[in-house]
Amino acid sequence: MEPSVYPQLSMDGDIIIGGIFPFHSSWEIKDLSYLVTPPPLNCMSFDFRAIQFSQSLMFAIEEINNSSSLLPGVSLGYKIYDTCSSTAVGVQVAMALVNGNEKSFSNEVCKKPAQVQAIIGETYSSVSMAVAMSIGPFSIPLISHCATCECLSDKRKYPSFLRTIPSDYHQSRAIAEMVRHFGWTWVGAIRRDDDYGNSGMAAFTEVAEQLGICLEYSLPFFRTYSQRKVLRIIEQIKSSTSRVIVGFVDAWDLEMLLDTLFEHNITGYQWVGTEAWIFDPVLATMDKHNTLQGAIGLAMPKTEVTGLKDFILNLIPLKSAGSKLSEMDNTFTDMSLMPYFSNVYKGVYAIAHALHDHLDCKDTCHKNMQPDPLTFLEQLKMVRFKTKEGEEVYFDKNGDPAARYEVPTSVCSENCPPGTRKAVQKGKPVCCFDCIPCAEGEISNMTDSIKCEQCYEDSWSNLQRDECIKKDTEYLSYVETMGILLTAVSIIGAFMTLAILVLFYRYKNTPIVKANNSELSFLLLFSLTLCFLCSLTFIGQPSEWSCMLRHTAFGITFVLCISCVLGKTIVVLMAFRAALPGSNVMKWFGPVQQRLSVITFTLIQVIICMLWLTTSPPFPFKNLKCYKEKIILECHLGSSIGFWAVLGYIGVLALLCFVLAFLARKLPDNFNEAKFITFSMLIFCAVWITFIPAYVSSPGKFTVAVEIFAILASSFALLFCIFLPKCYIIILKPEKNNKKQLMGKMPIM
Repeated sequence: MEPSVYPQLSMDGDIIIGGIFPFHSSWEIKDLSYLVTPPPLNCMSFDFRAIQFSQSLMFAIEEINNSSSLLPGVSLGYKIYDTCSSTAVGVQVAMALVNGNEKSFSNEVCKKPAQVQAIIGETYSSVSMAVAMSIGPFSIPLISHCATCECLSDKRKYPSFLRTIPSDYHQSRAIAEMVRHFGWTWVGAIRRDDDYGNSGMAAFTEVAEQLGICLEYSLPFFRTYSQRKVLRIIEQIKSSTSRVIVGFVDAWDLEMLLDTLFEHNITGYQWVGTEAWIFDPVLATMDKHNTLQGAIGLAMPKTEVTGLKDFILNLIPLKSAGSKLSEMDNTFTDMSLMPYFSNVYKGVYAIAHALHDHLDCKDTCHKNMQPDPLTFLEQLKMVRFKTKEGEEVYFDKNGDPAARYEVPTSVCSENCPPGTRKAVQKGKPVCCFDCIPCAEGEISNMTDSIKCEQCYEDSWSNLQRDECIKKDTEYLSYVETMGILLTAVSIIGAFMTLAILVLFYRYKNTPIVKANNSELSFLLLFSLTLCFLCSLTFIGQPSEWSCMLRHTAFGITFVLCISCVLGKTIVVLMAFRAALPGSNVMKWFGPVQQRLSVITFTLIQVIICMLWLTTSPPFPFKNLKCYKEKIILECHLGSSIGFWAVLGYIGVLALLCFVLAFLARKLPDNFNEAKFITFSMLIFCAVWITFIPAYVSSPGKFTVAVEIFAILASSFALLFCIFLPKCYIIILKPEKNNKKQLMGKMPIM
C-alpha cells in the first residue's frame, strides 16, 4: 500500500500530540532511473508492534484526559502516521504534523503554526535522525521510545530530540564488558547498515580494543541488500575462525537472515545481542532451527503499566486502521515488549507534565496561554515526575533518560524456588527439569534444591514448604468449648449428688431413707460425688501425677460405687429371705458384713491399681502419629493390661450387681429398690460396652472426651435411677414416707 497523506489514527483535542510509527517494516524496491518523478513507495510487511505502540500513546492520552489532577480542563488529541520504516516517508509525515497541512506535498505554502505540540516516535534511529533534523529548526520536540543511536545525543545537530530509552553509549560499553567477562577475545560482528548499527558498532569496537578484545570482522547488513551481498556475508562468516558473533542489528534484520544462516549451516555460534532483538518474541518464534539458541545480551528492565495490557488487547479502535484482526492472534497479544510500550507511555506523560507546568494548571488550566515551541521545549527538558508505578522520569542534558538494563537469561527451566525440588524431565538434558513441591512435612530452604529435607518429629512444614515450624500441641483443655461443657456437667453432677446427700441426711430418720441400709446410701452418694469429680482429672495438659491419678481414682471410686450398689442389692435379697418363716439369713449379712463386703471389693481394685502403678504406670506422652501437622498430648496407659484389668473388674462387679438386681426386681415389698438398681445397671453396662469401640476409634483429645462422657453418663444413671424416686417421695409425696406405705402391697408411685 502507498503511504497515506492522512493520519492512520486520530482524535481531536485542545492540544494535539503527533505519533509516527512504522506500521510497515519494509517497502517495495523500485529501479530508480532518476529520469522521471519517483513513484510512491509501496509499503509492505505489516508490523503489529507499531499498532501496540500506537495503542500505548492512545491509552496515555485517554488516562490523562480522564485525570482531574493533570491538565484539568484541557483535552489532548492525537494524530498518528505510518512512516513505513522509510526515512523519506518519516520526514514527509513529520512535516505534515508540524505544518498542519495534511497533504504536505501539495503546492500550498506553509502558513499555519504547528498543529502538534510534540511528536512521539520514531522507532528506528535513522528515521528519527532525519525527522529530528527536519523539525529541529521549528523547536518541535521529538520523543523517541526506541531510537538508541548514540549520535542522537548531539544537541547541536538534534536540539529538539529527546528519548525515553537509554543511548547506545552505555549499551555498547556494557556489551564489551560482558564479552570480556566470558573470556571471549576473538569475535566477529554483524551490524545494521545505518546510523544505529554503524554508530553502535563503532562504540563497541573502541571499548573492545581497550579491553583486549580483537574483532575478526564487522559486516554490514540491511534488509534491502541483494542476495549476492547477503551470500558474501555468509561466506565471510563461514571462513572465519571466531565462534562468537556480536549482533548490532534489530529483530527484522535477523528474521530475514535466519533461514539463510541455517541453509549454510551457520549454527553453533555464540550470539551476543542488543536490546533491539535479544528478547523479541517474534524472532524467538521464527528461530525454528535454534540458530540463535543460547544467545545472551542486554534487555530493557521489565516493567508494567497498570491497565495498558487490557487497553492494547481491546482491538475495536484498530478496525478504523483497516487491520486484519485474524492475523493478530499471537503477535498482538504478546506483552513481552511492555518496556517499549512503557517508553511511549512515559513520553506522553512527559509532554503532559510540561504542559501542566507551562499552563500554570491548578484547579484548571489557562487555555489562552498556548506555549510557543521553543519555550515548551525548554520546559520539557526540565520535566521530572514519577509514574503511577513509582518510576522516576527525567531527561539529562543530552535529552537521554537514566540507563538501566537487564541481562536476559536463556534457560530450559526456571530456577526452582525454595519449597520445591528439581526433577529432571525424562529424555531431556539435566538443564530441563520440573519443580516438584515438597511433600507435607518436608522442606527445601534453598533455590534449585535437588531433594527435600524431612522435618524433625516435633516440627512440620509451613505452607510454603521452605521452613520447619513447631507443631501445634493439642489436648482437652479447660478453655475450649468441649472442655468447658464437660467441666460444667461434672460440677453440676457433683453438686446434685451433694444436694441429695444433704436431703437424705435431713430426713435420715424417715422410713424411706432408713430402708435398704441408709449407711450404704450415704456411702453411695459420697462415692458418686467422687465419680463426678474424678472426671476433672482427665481435663487439662497431661502431667505425670494427673496421668496416674485419673485412671486409678476413676477405677477405685467406681468400684466403691458399684460395691455399695451391690451391697444394697444383696440386702434386698437377704431381707426377702429373712421374711420367710424360720429364716435367719440376715445375721450372715448384717451391717458389719455389708461394710466388709464394700471394703473387700474396693481393696481388690486398690491392689490392682497399685500393681499397675508399680510395674508400668501411665505417663505423659506426645502422640506424633495420630495427626501429621500437630502433636497430641495424652496419657499413655503404660500397661494396657493394668488399664483393662481395672475396667474388667468394674465390669464384673456391674454385671454381678445387674444379675442379682434382676433376680430381685419382682419381690413384692414396696421398699424393694431392686427394679431401680436393675435399670441403673442396665444403663451403666450399656454405656461402658459402647465406650470400648468408641474409645479405641476416637482420635486425639476425643479419646479423653469419650472416657469422660462414659464416667458422667454412668454416674448420672446411678444417681437418677436409684435416688430420684426417693427424692420424689421425700419432697413431693411426704404422706407416703411412712412405714405402712413402704411395707404395704400397693405401689407407692
